[in-house]
Amino acid sequence: MTAKNENSYDALIVGAGVIGLACAWRAARAGARVCVLERDHPAAGATGVAAGMLAPVGEASWGEETLLSLNLDSLRRWPDFASELEADAGDQVGYAECGALHVALDRDEAEALRRRHKLHRRLGLESEWLRGSDCRRVEPGLATAVRGGVHARHEAAVDPRRLAGALLAALERRGVPVEAGAEVVAAERDSGSWRLTTADGRQLAAPSVVLASGAWSGADWLPVEAPLPVRPVKGEILTLRGDPDEPVCAGIVAGDRVYVVPRGDGRLIVGATVEEAGFDATVTAGGVHELLREAYRLLPEIAELELAETSAGLRPGTPDNAPLIGLAAEGLIAATGHFRNGILQAPVTADSVAALLGGQKPPHDLDPFSPLRFISKPVVAEAVR
Repeated sequence: MTAKNENSYDALIVGAGVIGLACAWRAARAGARVCVLERDHPAAGATGVAAGMLAPVGEASWGEETLLSLNLDSLRRWPDFASELEADAGDQVGYAECGALHVALDRDEAEALRRRHKLHRRLGLESEWLRGSDCRRVEPGLATAVRGGVHARHEAAVDPRRLAGALLAALERRGVPVEAGAEVVAAERDSGSWRLTTADGRQLAAPSVVLASGAWSGADWLPVEAPLPVRPVKGEILTLRGDPDEPVCAGIVAGDRVYVVPRGDGRLIVGATVEEAGFDATVTAGGVHELLREAYRLLPEIAELELAETSAGLRPGTPDNAPLIGLAAEGLIAATGHFRNGILQAPVTADSVAALLGGQKPPHDLDPFSPLRFISKPVVAEAVR
């Protein structure tokens, strides 16, 4: 561990979304002295507009078995992750094993879902094919047009904003500084240590840096062979508010072009659009219309709910839409590029980063998610000590 002085740490975490905060929390629990630097305010990026679906089975796709393995590993970690965090923070994160029902509204969608269910069976995943009438027994508010669906009973959801709040509370209890408005503008590596400079001229040092700044992870301030291939992918999302005693749906309901995630307080999260728009995070009338139209086709009762919030955020996408987790250079750990799965993958990412910071083997095989996989001549990175 590094000597204790005001600006020297064991690790500097760049980014205070759920991924960065979770990495900092796990590392602090393991005894590391860490500091989190955030260019904006905590949870200002994709975290604040995430739906919190923990539903890897229903979204499993052909050719993504390696990513599915990571997602399933992280889903298994979620119950302990949530309970340990709640104990540390003294607050709830809104975790619930509510199940996910993916439904079809026409013949083509039904055939596509049946093929996906066959994939589930081939991979040994737990899901059940339901006829339309059986879907409506699970979720009585579904439209009569629903022809069938795939029910994954053990999938879950969490409230990302409450999750971020709990992580901040847990870090505060452990004395971990989370510095808002601390944009990193320069970095240098010297004598086994990183020195980061913020926009206000302050310098902080640590042997290890964790890059967890989401869509902003392709930073040009890093002295590496090539910037990480992370791009912003815009997503718009809606919050509806209804009667918590008469919820429109009890679990996650997903169609071909929309999903609806219930909160326990009567809110419904409706998402999400996908758009390549650079760093533009403007909410558009077209995006709101698209989401409401598709959600209404699934759950007509939403027409009576209050439209409480519209928002847009930037997901960190990569060329293959799989995350970048692992060593990017000596003492530099990437924890970014999670695209649509940042909340789901938070536990396995945080546990892996904490292991790397401690010089230990990560709990999941990170080779397929190496941040160096897109570089033609990979840099050989030494293990962090």
